Amino acid sequence: MKRIIAVGAIVVSMCGLAAAQQPAKPAGASAAGATQALLDLENQWVKASKASDGDGVGALLADNFVGIDSEGKIESKADVVAKVKKSKWVSQELSDMKVIPHGDSAIVTGSWAGNGTDGNGKAVNAKERWGDTWVKSSTGKWQCIASISTPLK
Repeated sequence: MKRIIAVGAIVVSMCGLAAAQQPAKPAGASAAGATQALLDLENQWVKASKASDGDGVGALLADNFVGIDSEGKIESKADVVAKVKKSKWVSQELSDMKVIPHGDSAIVTGSWAGNGTDGNGKAVNAKERWGDTWVKSSTGKWQCIASISTPLK
């Protein structure tokens, strides 16, 4: 009887080990797709911003979006959309972008350089470092839920 129990325990253990050795779904392919999608969305954001397309930027932001601009001001989605509509940019460029995926969310960081007039009517010729937090909804759409930027000297 002890022999049967011991053999049974070994078989159960081996089945567990075999199951644990099964290859997982390739997360790399999914992460690579998410990375490219998020880089594309960041580029859409800067393109829409340069064109003063507040609605285009708004489509990328969650309804409960929270932003902190380079002057430390907290902004809602409505604030950002209104500001973008009033801005007039000569140039805007993104660089050094990195995506750090976390399942159905991700952090994207990068640098921004812009020259023009911001939504407050202030002349701008600046460089900033920024970070955006994106969440993938149940429908598969990525939306930015938070953004922060700080001046680069």
